[in-house]
Amino acid sequence: MRSDRKLAPPVGAPERSRRKVTRIASLAVVAGVAVLFLPAASVAAPAVGLGTADSFAVLAGSGITNTGPTTITGDIGTFPNPAETGFVSVTVNGTNHVADAVTQQAKDDLVTAYDVAAGSGPPIAIPTGELGGLTLTPGVYNGATLQITGTLTLDTLGDPAAVFIFQSGATLITASNSSVVVLGGGTACNVFWQLTSSATLGTGSHLIGSVLALTSITATTGATVDGRLLARNGAVTMDTNTITAETCAAATTTTTPPGSTTTVAGAGAGPGSTVTTTGSGPTTGIGTGSPTTTSTPDTVPPGLARTGFQSRLALLGGFTIAFGVLLECVSRVRRRRSTGFVG
Repeated sequence: MRSDRKLAPPVGAPERSRRKVTRIASLAVVAGVAVLFLPAASVAAPAVGLGTADSFAVLAGSGITNTGPTTITGDIGTFPNPAETGFVSVTVNGTNHVADAVTQQAKDDLVTAYDVAAGSGPPIAIPTGELGGLTLTPGVYNGATLQITGTLTLDTLGDPAAVFIFQSGATLITASNSSVVVLGGGTACNVFWQLTSSATLGTGSHLIGSVLALTSITATTGATVDGRLLARNGAVTMDTNTITAETCAAATTTTTPPGSTTTVAGAGAGPGSTVTTTGSGPTTGIGTGSPTTTSTPDTVPPGLARTGFQSRLALLGGFTIAFGVLLECVSRVRRRRSTGFVG
């Protein structure tokens, strides 16, 4: 006579199975969370169109003050305060626009450019704000404050059109004799410093790029700039400086969708040569008026890892799905074992 009876699971089997599932779940959760903290590579950024402010080497809101022999290559202007002090010793290789219609339009375009630079991203965070000693690739970088002690190296990765945007929640301060160098044929036309407050350039320091400051800019004795000093509301103060604004090709201002802030891990500037950018840029196609703003998808150029919160959520979602499939497989195995029969 055949007797069917349900096979009882081994003693302790359910508990061991539960512990195994718990361990697997814990590992999956740890792996998923770790994805959110993976080191990030920079994301390519579009150039910031300066409009008519492109022709200005120095542009201020409440006057320009100078001490000592200063040489400026490019236009200068101030609006609404037309005050210019100490210009007897200033050599201007350009046009001095004193609160005229050209300066007013340039100030309007500066406001637009400032807002575009401030909204660029997703940025990579500079936790300490110290840029000296870093070698950075093209992208958008952000800090509560920014400072340069020593040398900041910008590596274009061989792309002369590569763009670097630096966003400061307050100030930019460069130490005495600090410098910025660009590798790979990049130009000052594609380096932007967006500051919620002011900039102070240290004695004998060298800066590359356009400074877009909400308040004021001070260039101390002997500081040199390949780029522009553009102050929206405050004054520009100079002291025996050389400021050279190369003419840049017109750029169609582009914004990218907002994203999360990721973090730079590690530092270390490699050796390299200084790229001097004085008047070698294109001389045609200068933008006028307010730049056209369009929207582009959050894409990453070849050779750079995809970053940003959206991509990390996608990875985390993948881990979650895989974890769910794994749990289902384990559950089916348990059901088969618990419902097995013997003859």
